[in-house]
Amino acid sequence: MTRRPPGQPGGTEGDEFARVEALAGLAREVDGLRRGLEALVGTPTRVDDLARTVAQLADAVSAVPARPGPTVAPSWLAAPTDSEALAAMLDELCRWLYAVFLRYPDGAAVLPECWLWHPDVIEELLWLSHAWRAAYEGRGASVQLAGDWHDRQRPGVVRRLRTSVASCSRERHQTRPGWNSAPLGATPVSGADAATSIAWWWAAARDDAPPEPAAEDPNRPNGAGISTAMNGTGGREGWSR
Repeated sequence: MTRRPPGQPGGTEGDEFARVEALAGLAREVDGLRRGLEALVGTPTRVDDLARTVAQLADAVSAVPARPGPTVAPSWLAAPTDSEALAAMLDELCRWLYAVFLRYPDGAAVLPECWLWHPDVIEELLWLSHAWRAAYEGRGASVQLAGDWHDRQRPGVVRRLRTSVASCSRERHQTRPGWNSAPLGATPVSGADAATSIAWWWAAARDDAPPEPAAEDPNRPNGAGISTAMNGTGGREGWSR
């Protein structure tokens, strides 16, 4: 048994053990604090590394091109009353018809020679041409869009044209006698020589009856102007009016 020094108050071995345990607990707390401080020593460096990583991610995100928005197709039915703009719209559409749409036999078969006298047909062909450009030439062009154009969009337009106007002709839009010959060939864009007069009508008097088709000149194959260029007798310069 441990003897107490003289003059000290009485105690027991339990008191001595408690003091030892208290000192041991204090030592453990000090050791824990020391370990915590050691863990914090490298914190500024890790924060700097994290800041650099965030900055690199921000640069990478900003470098990614913005996702293109939806392609907006012009409307013939709601087009502004600007004859020059309408003529340019038809000019571009005729080029596309010749280059793309009429390459398909079913497309050439359903496009009547009087298609310009049908505003709903122009509307159909106009959006179809812009859907083609979005699939092949736009910023968001993709194989999926091209497949959709071939599988769904073009056949849908062909089906509707076959139902609504495939049996129509220029004779049904005019009353004067003497017009009895249709443009020859399946590929040329029939009636494109009337694009200018149609543009003027749609710009200024679209709620009135359309202009009557002119009698076909038997000495002028497939018209002039637009038709001449589209039929391969002239380049882009042949499109001037």
